[in-house]
Amino acid sequence: MNITPCSIKILKGLYDIAGVEVGQHFYWQIGGFQIHAQVLITSWIVITILLGSVIIAVRNPQTIPTDGQNFFEYVLEFIRELSKTQIGEEYGPWVPFIGTMFLFIFVSNWSGALLPWKIIELPHGELAAPTNDINTTVALALLTSAAYFYAGLSKKGLSYFEKYIKPTPILLPINILEDFTKPLSLSFRLFGNILADELVVVVLVSLVPLVVPIPVMFLGLFTSAIQALIFATLAAAYIGESMEGHH
Repeated sequence: MNITPCSIKILKGLYDIAGVEVGQHFYWQIGGFQIHAQVLITSWIVITILLGSVIIAVRNPQTIPTDGQNFFEYVLEFIRELSKTQIGEEYGPWVPFIGTMFLFIFVSNWSGALLPWKIIELPHGELAAPTNDINTTVALALLTSAAYFYAGLSKKGLSYFEKYIKPTPILLPINILEDFTKPLSLSFRLFGNILADELVVVVLVSLVPLVVPIPVMFLGLFTSAIQALIFATLAAAYIGESMEGHH
């Protein structure tokens, strides 16, 4: 089985996915590059919300924690436990990465349901949650892939690649293919769920604008939180797997 053409085809597919568009979009032309402005604007807003919340909550730590300090300490402890469970005793250096992934995706997902993006008018298209765009989810998935490759290589060196011929060299093509399918599954799962949730809410609001969409919106908030947890858990699991060996 020749794995090279198959791998090239998957990489080309990832590149082509970045061109997927649903509706109209707003772009910035910077030099010879076309920048997807909608994603950058909403991503900056989400990052500002995260940084602002943390700064306000912990700028003056108290011996007896305030409600905000308690909340962020709980979130940090939750992320630590998640990282420790999936990665193992060497989880410490990876807490910031897993925490950043979880919080960015969580706030991005919720922003699609809670923030009135449509009041901001653009020349073309509409603002939406960053994770409602395939470019964002592919970028997050590729960052996760780079992280688990780095984790494996930094701990095992070149012997990390021995995992591709375990338990038998016959599985070499499948083991290589697995590393290309991981970012595909991560990106499509997150993008598909968030896009579907927002489309359902938009359709229901247009058809029955008063009562019916409210339960669906609450269900969307729950689903959005679960998607952030799934992404962070899988990212931590992949890192732990690369450090411990092939499972």
